[in-house]
Amino acid sequence: MSYTYEKVATPSSGLRLHLNENTAGCSPRVLAALRGLTAEQAAFYPDYTAVSGACAARLQVDPGEVLLTNGLDEGILAAAISALRDRTLTDPQAVVVTPAFDMYAACADAAGARVVEIPMDRDFAFPIEGVLRALGPLTRIVFLTTPHNPTGLEIGRDAVLQIAAAAPQALIFVDEAYADFADETLVGSPDARQFGNIVIGRTYAKAYGLAALRIGALVGAADTLDRIRRVLPPYSLNVCACVALCAALEDTAHYAWYLDQVRISKALLYDAFDRLGVRYWHSAANFVFADFGRDSRCVVDGLAAREVFVRDRSGDPLCSGCVRITAGVVEHTRTCISALQEVLCGAGS
Repeated sequence: MSYTYEKVATPSSGLRLHLNENTAGCSPRVLAALRGLTAEQAAFYPDYTAVSGACAARLQVDPGEVLLTNGLDEGILAAAISALRDRTLTDPQAVVVTPAFDMYAACADAAGARVVEIPMDRDFAFPIEGVLRALGPLTRIVFLTTPHNPTGLEIGRDAVLQIAAAAPQALIFVDEAYADFADETLVGSPDARQFGNIVIGRTYAKAYGLAALRIGALVGAADTLDRIRRVLPPYSLNVCACVALCAALEDTAHYAWYLDQVRISKALLYDAFDRLGVRYWHSAANFVFADFGRDSRCVVDGLAAREVFVRDRSGDPLCSGCVRITAGVVEHTRTCISALQEVLCGAGS
């Protein structure tokens, strides 16, 4: 079986609530920094000292514990290659908890691994026992996501540490793409630091609105990151991304404002789903996952007809009838709820 990333259509107009993007846009300081680029900066290979230091300072870790990547996708690919390049193994394995971000299986498969899929337990509970049973001497990488995509649920810290202890020969890749919106992170955790095989992935696409500039980061023990750095190009992060990220990290007010918008938007969606009788899961991310059952296709198509685009996840394991909706700018969320009410009232008539 081969695995590929499902690239979703991006409409040229309308409200994009299907890719968990920051629909508020980046900080104005980012645009000012980009406009201030000089001809020399564009002509010279970028120096990553300042931006790496800024990232490390924000994450409260040592600069040697941060590796910047061209989007978190590159970090996932590099981690997979690094973990699976052991030429002494004929059948290296990658463990993926499903449903999951397509890139985990796609990158592991591309790096030559056999992908071992572990389905989540009932009601999307994390399948700790299933993961532990799947671990073995051939396991070389385990992909975990917290908050989980597409549900928004968190994995308990103890579960991650238990897996790391049970598979010392494997890289435990903890994708924290949505951790800015959550209450917990493994970054800087004394417990996680005990395990050199834990690498944490972060992105600046979501909370900072830099998706198009492609900036991610891996956080972990310096020697573990050095092994991953060996498979990365030397200048994969371009100068625009470097200056943009430094500016974005400085604008803490814009960042805090957007986190507050997400918090309010999730509360609005919960209230709307309660009124409409739609089952949903409380989310620690910038989206809400809801089960529309037999109405899911009608909901997705009806919203699209009103130029509100949401993500149909019905094709994913355990996700029949489920839809994921980005919760960001409050005004956009209100527009979505109004359109959703129109669609569901029409579906029920």
